Amino acid sequence: MSELAPLFVSAIILGVLGGGHCLGMCGGLMGALTFAIPKEQRSRRFKLLLAYNLGRVLSYATAGFLMGLAGWAVANSPAALLMRVMAGLLLIVMGLYLAGWWSGLTRIERLGRGVWRYVQPLAGRLLPVSSLPRALLLGALWGWLPCGLVYSTLIWSASQGNALDSALLMLAFGLGTWPVLLATGLAAERMTALLRKRSVRMAGGVCVMLFGLWTLPGPHQHWLMGH
Repeated sequence: MSELAPLFVSAIILGVLGGGHCLGMCGGLMGALTFAIPKEQRSRRFKLLLAYNLGRVLSYATAGFLMGLAGWAVANSPAALLMRVMAGLLLIVMGLYLAGWWSGLTRIERLGRGVWRYVQPLAGRLLPVSSLPRALLLGALWGWLPCGLVYSTLIWSASQGNALDSALLMLAFGLGTWPVLLATGLAAERMTALLRKRSVRMAGGVCVMLFGLWTLPGPHQHWLMGH
């Protein structure tokens, strides 16, 4: 389990720092869920947001498990070394994206547009959200929205070669996005402003890139772990 600790930390960092990107992708829906209920019923508003985000994170974990099964098949083949290299390179690319140094990660979003074309109409039928089950189901469907950050994290988690580990990494990533997407009003503005600070994004990006370098096979792993 200790060997997976750096991976879980990396997944959470990806989720927290990627929260600003998630706010841009799902911000409109967050607003719809928030303002559809009167201010006098704040507890109900929070429950709807909680149910939506729970469904979204569970969809990430499900996708992680399914992709992890494919990763397990590859991990038990001569291609295992290639998978580890790919995982390290993906972390480095995600670190570059989070630090604001390269946005090529968003090109991966094109991979999911075909699936989203069929999922979007189903999600639209659940609006307006008037109950917790509808919010939960909407979140589960919205979790398949084309997102380069989610897809890259999914491919990286699957490269671990274990379906359960992949699901847990995606769960950690999803939980990392909660602070921004659950926050409302002034708190959300302050948190978003903090995550958009160049120094914060650069520090997080460098941290993720270091995890990527640590993932790449080689003698440098022992030196990084020692520091």
